[in-house]
Amino acid sequence: MNETVKKPASIRIVDSAKKELMNVSAIDRDGNFLLVKGKIFGTMPMTAKLSPEEARNALKMLTPRLVWFLLTFLFRRSTEDVRTK
Repeated sequence: MNETVKKPASIRIVDSAKKELMNVSAIDRDGNFLLVKGKIFGTMPMTAKLSPEEARNALKMLTPRLVWFLLTFLFRRSTEDVRTK
């Protein structure tokens, strides 16, 4: 039979030259912190912690135009060269 194996979900973050900077493999919770787990440059394992205070600081960086972009972000198409690999 032809069984298809599902790849686990991951997020690729690339630079302007389309090289992978980070591959996020999981987003979890640790108490009041948000954990982002993944690999940097494809090899170095990393776990980053985001505190509620830092999340509030990130919200201060948003402009109305950027909020609108984020609301519509998931409905936009990617360019082909970013999606490949």
